[in-house]
Amino acid sequence: MYSLSLQEFINEFNFQIASGEEFVESKKITTPELNRPAIQLAGFYDHFDAERPQIIGMVEHSFLSKLEANFRKETLKKLFSYKEMPCFILSRSLEPFPEMLEYATESEIPVLVSDAKTTELTGDILNWLKVKLAPRTTVHGVLVDIYGEGVLIMGESGIGKSEAALELVKRGHRLVADDAVEIKKISHDNLTGSCPKLIRHFIEVRGIGIININQMFGVQSVMDSSKIDLVIKFEPWEKGKVYDRIGLNEEYIDILETKIVCHTIPIRPGRNAAVICEAAAVNRRQKKMGYNAAQVLNDRIMQNMQNNA
Repeated sequence: MYSLSLQEFINEFNFQIASGEEFVESKKITTPELNRPAIQLAGFYDHFDAERPQIIGMVEHSFLSKLEANFRKETLKKLFSYKEMPCFILSRSLEPFPEMLEYATESEIPVLVSDAKTTELTGDILNWLKVKLAPRTTVHGVLVDIYGEGVLIMGESGIGKSEAALELVKRGHRLVADDAVEIKKISHDNLTGSCPKLIRHFIEVRGIGIININQMFGVQSVMDSSKIDLVIKFEPWEKGKVYDRIGLNEEYIDILETKIVCHTIPIRPGRNAAVICEAAAVNRRQKKMGYNAAQVLNDRIMQNMQNNA
C-alpha cells in the first residue's frame, strides 16, 4: 500500500487549516478516493469509507445549518468518532461549525478549507490522488515518445536499447527514461512511465559513457512522463527461429495486470533498430485510427483467390 503525507496534500491544493495543524505531520492518505458524507449526516453509516479524506460542500453544509443545535452536535459527534479519517475538507470557503472544530480536535482530525467549488475540487483531488497512489513497478528498459506513442523498449543488458534510443532522439523523438522505467497504473487500462529523478535525462552508451540528453539535444528532446502504448522486446537473432512476418495476430505483455501490445524484434548487425521502432509506433497509431495494413493485405489476397477460383 502506498501513502502520501497530508502536508503534501495540503500544499498541492493550498488548503487553509481551520483546526488540527498540530496533527497534520502524523497523518497520511492511503487511498486514491474521496468520500462526500451526505447520507452519513442522515445517520446511515453502513459501508462508510472513513479512511478516505472527507469533503462537504454547500448542500451538506446547508443541511447541517438547518438541524436543531443539539441534533447537529450529535450528528457531528458521530461523524468525527471515526478517528481513522485523515482529514475533513470544506469547499467554497464554508465556515466550520464550532462543534465541528471541537469534535475534530478531540479525534485529532485536521479540518481544511478551500475556496474552490466542490465538484471541481473533487475532480482535481481524485485525478491527483490516482497518480500519486497508483500501483507501480520498475522495469529495466528504455521509454521513448515516438510520434506521440509511448514505446517501452525492453531486452537483455547490452543488446542495444540505449543506442536505439539515442538514434531516435537524433531523429526528433523524445526520451522519457533510460535503464530504469517507473510504471504507474493510473486507470483501468492506462499505464504511464517516468524516470527516477536521480537519473532523469541521462543515458548510458557503452564505449562513450553517460550522456545528458537534455543538455546535448535540448529540452525538446526529453519528457518527464509518457503513456505506455507499445512494448518492443529486443532479442538476439536466433537462426531457425520463426518470427512473425505478417502481424495479423497481436501479442501482449502483462504489466500491472494491464495488457499492452508487444512486438519481439530480433537484433543482429546491420538492422536499424531505431527505424524499426519508429515504424512499429506509426503502425500502432494507424491501427488505433482503424487502418491495419496486415489485414488489408490479407483481404486483398483472399479476394484475389476468390476471383481466380
